[in-house]
Amino acid sequence: MYKLYPYFTNDGSVGLFSPNADDIYHSTYGALTEAYEKFILPSDLKNFLQKNSEIKILDICFGIGYNTKSFLNFIYNETIYKDNIKHIDKLYGNNIKRKIFIHAIDTDKNLAYLSPFFISNKKTRKNNKLSFEQEKIQKMLSDKISCRFELRKEIEIMLGKKLFPLIDSEAEEVLKASEYSQYFDKYMYGLFKLYKNQTCKITHLRQFISFLHNIYYRYLSPCYKNAINALKLIDFNFKLSIEDARTAVKNDSNKYNYVFLDAFTPVKCPCLWTIDFFKLIYEHLEDDGMVLTYSNSALVRNAFLNAGFYVGKIYSDSAKKFTGTIAVKNKSLIKHELSEYDLGLMKTKAGIFYRDKSLTLDNEAIIEAHKIEVENSPLISSSKFIKQYRRSNEI
Repeated sequence: MYKLYPYFTNDGSVGLFSPNADDIYHSTYGALTEAYEKFILPSDLKNFLQKNSEIKILDICFGIGYNTKSFLNFIYNETIYKDNIKHIDKLYGNNIKRKIFIHAIDTDKNLAYLSPFFISNKKTRKNNKLSFEQEKIQKMLSDKISCRFELRKEIEIMLGKKLFPLIDSEAEEVLKASEYSQYFDKYMYGLFKLYKNQTCKITHLRQFISFLHNIYYRYLSPCYKNAINALKLIDFNFKLSIEDARTAVKNDSNKYNYVFLDAFTPVKCPCLWTIDFFKLIYEHLEDDGMVLTYSNSALVRNAFLNAGFYVGKIYSDSAKKFTGTIAVKNKSLIKHELSEYDLGLMKTKAGIFYRDKSLTLDNEAIIEAHKIEVENSPLISSSKFIKQYRRSNEI
């Protein structure tokens, strides 16, 4: 059976550990909180939505979907829920409609298929009998949470409607496994079973059971009714590509308003942090679009600059520090510019970026070529630059 390594993070959302990458998918303070702070809050979505009714998102390394779900949650809360969705028809008729297209990319189909089922707001967070990297994760969970965001159930339902038809026997086996049951939402699993009952060849008895489920979910559940009403104002088109992101983007003809780049760190997954991949993203970004990522790496920022972007920093008001990077074509969209220190660090060996001209190299080949380039470079080391910078700023 496909193996998961889940645990509850400090904001009540489920995080995952990857044995292959020997790394966690999500931040120390919470998976959902990270998505909001590093991808949604810096995106200036309120301003964008005042001027545009259509929006396209490229979600690179979809995982279990927190970035996409946080975006949909924002849209729902800011443009629909505040206007009382129970009376949408009376308020708007058919005049206003948000048109949303999300292209999600990942190499792990099971994580993507299971994304609507993960619990995102567990009130009492207990991680009992962790059988994987227990000390590492427990240490991570000791960090304080900076804030907490709530994900509306309607969003999971909306995403579930797109992914339920894709779920295969392997993913369903994980859903049924008792060892993972505490991490999955029983409500969503019930909707999935309802979907299966409605779409398969059924007996009269099973048809009757399905009918009873229909009564509950369609007429008694406020979440389901709210989700249906929400869809009246959201034309939500979702495409999932289970393949190498380089291939998926090369074969994509769309241009996007926002790109969420959430790959494992450059050291773990350099193929998605190369100057050549960034040039490809540049071609798929609208003139007023944004690329958002959690990385503060000098080589990542230097690669963005050399790929043609203007580059700035993402600031977290709750953490009181810079927590990521923004790359744009329109310089006026940058609120926090790179500092003299940031620019100086990019001119050291630490700023030498990864290369993958063919967009086909594996991670090991990219790392090896980068290592040789760094060793042969005449640039000063980052440690020497930092000492010089500190010395000059003390005078």
